[in-house]
Amino acid sequence: MLSLAIVGLPNVGKSTLFNALTKSKQADVANYPFCTIEPNVGVVEVPDERLAKLSIVSKSQKTVPTAIEFVDVAGLVKGASEGEGLGNKFLSHIRETDAIVQVVRGFTDKNVVHVHGKVDPKNDSEVINLELIMADWQTVSKRLDKTRKSAKGIQVKELAKELALLEKLAVQLQAGKPARNLEYDSTLGGEDEVKILNDLHLITMKPMLYVINIDETNVGSKKEFDLDGPYIEISAKLEAELAELGDEDAKIYMADLGITETGLDKLVVAGYKLLDLITYFTSGEPETRAWTVKRGTKGPEAAGVIHTDFIKGYIKADVVNWQDFVEYGGWSGIKGTGKLRLEGKEYVVVDGDTVYFHVAT
Repeated sequence: MLSLAIVGLPNVGKSTLFNALTKSKQADVANYPFCTIEPNVGVVEVPDERLAKLSIVSKSQKTVPTAIEFVDVAGLVKGASEGEGLGNKFLSHIRETDAIVQVVRGFTDKNVVHVHGKVDPKNDSEVINLELIMADWQTVSKRLDKTRKSAKGIQVKELAKELALLEKLAVQLQAGKPARNLEYDSTLGGEDEVKILNDLHLITMKPMLYVINIDETNVGSKKEFDLDGPYIEISAKLEAELAELGDEDAKIYMADLGITETGLDKLVVAGYKLLDLITYFTSGEPETRAWTVKRGTKGPEAAGVIHTDFIKGYIKADVVNWQDFVEYGGWSGIKGTGKLRLEGKEYVVVDGDTVYFHVAT
């Protein structure tokens, strides 16, 4: 399951957004810093209109969407990496997630105090990013000291790659640059570098998406913001209002406002793009289900998402585009149309594929 950490300064609307996305009141919302202490965790089904269409054709008894886990981390402040505002505890909650959604304040409300006294999305992001970088620098510095002590005598050669990478990382972080932007030296062995980096569990290795929490009246204005990464604009206040409505009423309200997609829709699309993920489907009478894999995943590994035994047992796969599957009436109707493909172990899954895996039992 995809897991996203929602981070940001206090009073930027993180918990309001979390509650709206999860359609809950799980996270406390109040006009003071550190309203959230322990992280709030919510699992949300990923909206995908393709699922229902596939399910109808297959007359499925169950329809199972893929899901995203949101982790609402307490507000970080300047000095968080040194423990300010329980910062070290809060930062640890981010390490177990796949990516970071950083909420920055773009709305004005005199009744909601800004910790820096003014609305400045770029400045807010710089404060948070520096704290994340400093937290990683501490991790790397400790590991570097330990490796230098160990890299003596007979162990020098074995630890040379790790030592070189850690020194390079330390320079990168000291310059205020995230680990994800580190340029690998192929002469040192890229795969080895990746393994060492994964072992460090660095926060700034995670992909980051900015969510600018804008005023309700500015939805759809497409104002440009000066941030150092991809961003989307969402009004957490508007999303909270939509979450209070039933599905039909929400659609009517969105139509009145000229909105075609919810904040969750935008976040899912942006999150999948950020992590380079795609969705494939399995469909039959028992169930129609969506599965999430990395772009470029081959058939055996995609089958392994369903069950790990399928990786070794993979023989072949029947594959058809979901639209053709619907148009021709499912597995029975697609035969003889020329739309059905039989794929071997080198088959690379494409977004929207509907697949039936043949595996040895």
